[in-house]
Amino acid sequence: MSDGADVIGVDLGGTKVAVARLRGGELSDSSVEPTELGDQRRLIDQLVAMVQRCRGERLDGVGIGVPSVVEFATGRVVSSANIPLADVPLREVLGGRLGVPVFVDNDATVAALAEAHDEQLRMTARELVMLTVGTGVGGGMVLGGRIYRGATGAAGELGHTLIGVELDDPAPTGDRFPQPGSLERAASGHALDALARAAAASDPGGALGRVRAQGADVRGADAVRCARDGDPGAGALVELWARRLGIGIANAINTFDPEEVVIGGGAAEAGELLIEPARATAAAYVLPGAGRSTTIRLARHGVRAGVLGAALLAIHELREAGGREDGR
Repeated sequence: MSDGADVIGVDLGGTKVAVARLRGGELSDSSVEPTELGDQRRLIDQLVAMVQRCRGERLDGVGIGVPSVVEFATGRVVSSANIPLADVPLREVLGGRLGVPVFVDNDATVAALAEAHDEQLRMTARELVMLTVGTGVGGGMVLGGRIYRGATGAAGELGHTLIGVELDDPAPTGDRFPQPGSLERAASGHALDALARAAAASDPGGALGRVRAQGADVRGADAVRCARDGDPGAGALVELWARRLGIGIANAINTFDPEEVVIGGGAAEAGELLIEPARATAAAYVLPGAGRSTTIRLARHGVRAGVLGAALLAIHELREAGGREDGR
């Protein structure tokens, strides 16, 4: 299968679904709808309908990224916290409905695949770790120029690496995630929301306190906005959040020694307020001699990384299948 394949990428999230067509190296504008979370049938019907509206006369395959643990070989969604697809053989179900090959993978994994490519869709990083920081913290890895999924498809759950465990406490029961001390608990979008609300309550005269006084629900985005406007309290809060993320970045560098660590998701909108403290903190925790050539950067493809990565997943897998059929 050549790179002239005509494919569709689907980025399925807990709040919205984005669908776009990739052909001739050009990604179309995304069609976006709120995710149908009512039940499995309605969600699958929505995915089929969105792909059908996006496709042209030719369609070689579909890639889809989902916020779930995926058994890639079968395309079965093993577990999913935010969408009603747990234990659904999504590759088989969508493939049967659409009549073309469908490839299903974790959403952060396909975003990492996108970020390994530049704007001209050339692979520019063969060793890359991506952290997607939104409601939670996800992760994806491209190692040796290929997606790394691990033995069961669950590799890349970097949000559940531990950055602050109290070792004197008893071990947790394993039924609470994110666990206390995990990167997701400390540095997710929800974590920044909590920091912002606490700051607003403790300092009524500060910028965040004034937002609270207006009756608004104080969120992390308010902290970023107030920090940009020069409020010192909000600035310190965002810096704390960024330093926490920096420890997670250091863990990724110490473990994988990648060419690039990429920060994506909604957190990337904080820009330099996030990336500079995160870089400085990561440098302090990286083993001397490790990460000497690692670049830490914000995602280049922005919110389109998910849908682009899903489309690239389809192209790569179709190419692999074509090579096997040709005996290569």
